[in-house]
Amino acid sequence: MTDPAFKNGPLSDLRVLELGTLLAGPFCGQLLGDLGAEIIKIEPPGQGDPMRVWGRQQEGEPSLWWPVVARNKKAITLDLRQPDGQALLKSLVAKADFVLENFRPGTLEKWGLGWEELSAVNPRLILIRVSGFGQTGPRARDPGFGAIGEAMGGLRYVVGDPATPPSRMGISIGDSLAATFASLGALSALHYRERTGRGQVVDSAIYEAVLAMMESLITDFDQRGFIRERTGAILPNVAPSNVYPTRDGLVLIAANQDTVFARLALAMGEPGLAKDPDYATHHARGARQAELDARVGRWTRSMSTHEVLALLARPETAVPSGLIYRAPEMLEDPHFKAREAIVTTPHPEFGELRMQNVAPKLSESPGGVRSPAPALGQHNDEVYQGLLALGAERYAALKAARVI
Repeated sequence: MTDPAFKNGPLSDLRVLELGTLLAGPFCGQLLGDLGAEIIKIEPPGQGDPMRVWGRQQEGEPSLWWPVVARNKKAITLDLRQPDGQALLKSLVAKADFVLENFRPGTLEKWGLGWEELSAVNPRLILIRVSGFGQTGPRARDPGFGAIGEAMGGLRYVVGDPATPPSRMGISIGDSLAATFASLGALSALHYRERTGRGQVVDSAIYEAVLAMMESLITDFDQRGFIRERTGAILPNVAPSNVYPTRDGLVLIAANQDTVFARLALAMGEPGLAKDPDYATHHARGARQAELDARVGRWTRSMSTHEVLALLARPETAVPSGLIYRAPEMLEDPHFKAREAIVTTPHPEFGELRMQNVAPKLSESPGGVRSPAPALGQHNDEVYQGLLALGAERYAALKAARVI
């Protein structure tokens, strides 16, 4: 049963001022908002976040990316370049737990809104800063989009087929990783604040978030002089684990652990392979990876995809296996449906939208998609006249001056 104190998620008593644009900052805001935090997204008047128009829709049509990254948020407009806008932000900071930004380092300081100024207003504030290269160091103020961070952090070099130049992941993984680490840092800083009463700065750099995911890449070189290369669909010396052809398609099989390989050998009708010195151990299979992959491929090619998956689902021959999903397969999969991994949400322009649900799932205080992406300035009245209690005359003057 959901704890009624957290009916809207475990972070429902926290307020975040989201100043960032595009993806890294806003995705951090999405993660915190999914878990219940009140996200007040602050955008320039008349302009808004470029994500409002990014995506694969036709020009002039509403974005299909914006509804995902801006869900569970409120939207206000505020010009941070104007003194009155800076004063209003400080008023909001006094009532906030977090400020989230992903401008080029030095931008907030240029506006008189750096850590010293904001923490003076609210010593309990946690300032979440996401950038390409971090807030310090010789490249701190260089422009740094996700693609540059992915390359600098080592990911781009190892992605793709060895016969082709380095590739990309097909998603904005560098931005998303930096946002995810920023969320982790924010919640760590929140725990520290509960113990000490003091806020702090969370500094999440895209290249460092990518680097953190690179396993033993640095250590391999440090100790053995080994440089990881692109390997396509395989992980070298980990076998069998690959995409294999079937009579009517492809199937992914991962049977690289000794006990799992024994079950695969049984499914293949060759149980003796598991005790054959050429294949019995992890290192032996790794040394004969191409030979073993060819052997498994000959077996899978003799059956349909359904037959392979059914055989590898039996208890005695249970082996991790599956299809390579696209969106159509995800929408039809019974496991996705049973766990509500994809949720249908109401939307003012589309009627209904299907999108990924909140992760991870919490048993006592789950998050959720509570509201659709807001229109530009949709919550100006609520925030300025409600939260800040601006009088009607002052509010009208700020609108006339295009401060809000």
